Formats: sequence, structure tokens, C-alpha cells
Amino acid sequence: MVTSILAVVVVLGGLIFFHELGHFVVARSLGMGVSVFSLGFGTRLFGFTRGKTDYRVCAFPLGGYVQLVGESVDAELPEGFGPEESFSRRPPWQRMLVVLAGPVFNFILAWFIFWGLAYSQGAQELLPVIGQVTNSSAAEEAGIVPGDQIIEIDGVRIEVWEDLVDRIEANEGDSMFLTVQRGSELFSVHVTPRLQEKRNLFGEIKTMPMLGIAPKGEILSRELGFFDAAVQGARQIWEVSGLMVMGIVKLIERVIPMSDMGGVILITEMIHKEAQNGIVNLLALTALISINLGILNLLPIPVLDGGHILFFFLETVTGKPLSPRVQQFALKIGMMLLLMLMILATFNDILRHFR
Repeated sequence: MVTSILAVVVVLGGLIFFHELGHFVVARSLGMGVSVFSLGFGTRLFGFTRGKTDYRVCAFPLGGYVQLVGESVDAELPEGFGPEESFSRRPPWQRMLVVLAGPVFNFILAWFIFWGLAYSQGAQELLPVIGQVTNSSAAEEAGIVPGDQIIEIDGVRIEVWEDLVDRIEANEGDSMFLTVQRGSELFSVHVTPRLQEKRNLFGEIKTMPMLGIAPKGEILSRELGFFDAAVQGARQIWEVSGLMVMGIVKLIERVIPMSDMGGVILITEMIHKEAQNGIVNLLALTALISINLGILNLLPIPVLDGGHILFFFLETVTGKPLSPRVQQFALKIGMMLLLMLMILATFNDILRHFR
């Protein structure tokens, strides 16, 4: 239990802290003033002052915040800070960079984690070995049985299961020439995929070409060099980000039901579970949550970073900022929407315990 509590504090607190660190680093690099950089919220426990910034640790450890000087035009500047350090007096592109830095740092953190895992653990890839053949399927009629390994399709080498899936899904009704290994024997068969209905990752029923096979689950662990691991980490960021963005789109389209949304309780439970499974699983989950945090903060909803970026973009296009009245109204709408989503997610988390 102590390990799980510590894991939740370190993961959630660390992710939000790293997000705020992005705002801090870019603001300071542009010469903007920062009066407070806090690890945690609430009562100040201890800290120190360096330059003009108060670096502090607060009582509630989940997260942190950066207090920029002059965040609004009418904000009073703290003692010791000049007008040239005011955030609100900088051109919109500089303010946009400061706000954008938070989500970007979340992606950078996830990349470092994936990079480290790929370098230390290698690339884990599913081999194209058949574990199950569906009755009366194209594969069964072609004589394919569990334990067979697909070596080539139409002369193209099949290294991993993903290669096999890509070749089948790209088929347009043509016969495929498969080279199959069964034990020490190599033989070839012709097989034509059949169009069948299948649920995809988001629960949608899609019609696609299929052979009627499932993987055995044999894994190939391939060692990666330092720079190859960096490329692998970037590839994972791209793939995971794409799935998460598509998930948000499907949620808006109501393909994914709102009841599937989860909040802090679900995330806490996931961290607790992976903390029991070892540091590798926990780090992988941390990277996923970091990407999720980065994407959600980029949504063009007032209150979130994406909403502020939208305001600054409109200011750049029109040459003048939105009126304070419009901004305040948009922020209230954004806050209400965010609060409703948090309540819904928490309600779903609670309901899951009674199902």
C-alpha cells in the first residue's frame, strides 16, 4: 500500500510538475518574470529564493504551478519586477510559446521514458506464428494450422505479426501466395482473404479482408542501439498520440460511450496496479499518462493551454486581443465544461466499483 501511494504521488505529481517546468523554462528563456515556482499546492512547507523567484515545496504534492509576472494587463507587478518582464506585455507569439511549452514537455518526458525502455528492454514484437485458426475460414481451407509461421506473402518477407496484418488488410480480393514454415518444413499455399465484419479498437464494426487466424503470442525481443532506441521512442509517441486523438474524436462522435470515460480514481487504480507489476510497467504507464495530459491540454477549450493558445492566435490574426469581457465569458464556459467532464469521469469511476 505504501508503495502504491508513493507511486501515485510521484507519477501524478511528477507529470504535472514537469508540465509546469515547461512553462517556467520557456518563460525564463524569453526574459519573462516568474515570482513563484511551486512543487505542490497549498501551504508552503519550505523553499528558497534564487534571483527573484521563490522556489517552494507545498503541502499537497500532486502537481505544481508557475506564477508568471503580469499574467493579465491590469495585474500589479510584484516588488522587484519591471514592466519588461510582464507576461501580458509580450507579443502574442511569445505568450503562445510559453503556454505551448507545458504540453510539449509532457511529450518530451514520454519520449525520454520510451527511449530509455527501448534501450534497456529492447523492442518487443509479436512473431507471425499462428495460434488459432477459425473453423471454415480461408486459412483453414488452405490447410493452415496452429503453430504455422508465415514467412512470406507474395514474395515479401514477413518479420512480425503487424507485417502480416498490413498485407492482409491491403488485399483487394486477390489470391495471396503464402510461404509457411511448419516445424522444419517449408511449403507454399494460395489463399484469398474473405470480407468479414470485425470490431476495431474503438468498438466500431468494420468490414475488412481476413484469413481467420489469431497470433500464438510468441514475442521477439530485439536489442536496440542508443539512437535506434530514440527513434523507436519517437515512433511510439506518434502511434500512441494518434490512437488517443482518434479516441477523443470517437468519443465526440458517440462511437465510444461517455460511460467509458475515466478520471483520477481510474488513473490512481491503474498506477496502483502497475506499481505491483514492476518499474518497467509503471514507467510505460507514466509515459502514456504524460501523452494523454499533453493532448488534453492542447484541446481548444478555454481554461486549458489549448484555449489560451487559441486566444493568442486570434490576437495574432486580428492584431488586437479579445476583449476582457469575451475572454471572461469564454473562460467561464470552459471552466463549466471542464467541471462537468470531471464530475462525469468521477461518477463513471464510482459506478465501475458496483458493476
